[in-house]
Amino acid sequence: MTIILHHEQIKKLASLNENLIPIIENAFVSLSEGRATTPPIMRLDIPEFHGEADVKTAYIKGLDSFAIKIALGFFNNPSIGLPSSNGLMILFDSKTGALKAVLLDQGYLTDIRTAIAGAIASKHLANLEVSNVGIIGVGMQAQLQLQALMLVRKPTNAFIWGRNKGKTSIYIDAMKNKLNINFHQCLNIEELCEKCEIIITTTPSKEPLIKDEWLKKGMHITAMGSDAEHKNELDPRIIKSCNLYVPDKQSQTNVLGELHHAIKKEIVDKNKKFKELGEIIKNPNLGRQTKNDITVCDLTGTGVQDTAIARHTYDIANSNI
Repeated sequence: MTIILHHEQIKKLASLNENLIPIIENAFVSLSEGRATTPPIMRLDIPEFHGEADVKTAYIKGLDSFAIKIALGFFNNPSIGLPSSNGLMILFDSKTGALKAVLLDQGYLTDIRTAIAGAIASKHLANLEVSNVGIIGVGMQAQLQLQALMLVRKPTNAFIWGRNKGKTSIYIDAMKNKLNINFHQCLNIEELCEKCEIIITTTPSKEPLIKDEWLKKGMHITAMGSDAEHKNELDPRIIKSCNLYVPDKQSQTNVLGELHHAIKKEIVDKNKKFKELGEIIKNPNLGRQTKNDITVCDLTGTGVQDTAIARHTYDIANSNI
């Protein structure tokens, strides 16, 4: 029987919580171990409306189902009162191809699994004791990334920067009702970098936001906005100057992520191999070596995350039938 789940149902079934962390961690490990088949992302750009549509999928060996996900981002939408993200996931039987579920999540599951990936990056790469976290961007992902981070670290202060001061104030007011930490609005990104031990970038920026000279000892950066060739949040020199660069999937970050820009500018050799996030999850000794290390995680989004969260949502729904 095919299950059709709508947005509000899905939000009740798959909330942002610590139970999702091992589910997405296992997906990353399957990717790094070569147990996942993940074709290249298919992307359609609609530049006149600042929009894009991405198709991602993955089959993980041994699992009885896999997902195909269509995700849309239309980044002018907030100016007309609409969310920037949309989409759906479709779950199929691995053996027969039978349709198991249609998840009309409107991009919700993508938002959740992306936020959890950010939490996993900080869990495995950031120092254990942190006081200040910086969030660059004030959209939905900026909210979710901070909420997810609180599952693995307990900062006391959040420093926020957004291009629009009014929207930044609205973000802070909304987050004060969700999290018991102190919020501060930064006038510029350099100030945010000076104050914070963890920085999370959440924008569709086409120009670097964080400069190499703003790095400091012990800092961890999770960059999750650069999921297309033209997007770029970090100074490409950062990839070379940091102590540890970690891609979610290097074959993607080579052509889509922050690494792509470092390769394009010949700052990093295109043949250099980096330890992926799944490898560090499996063997933490490959991660941060000292408290003074500067670490960077480059998240471009992988199909294994989509298959993992779609299966999780389906299993919960199926158990309630």
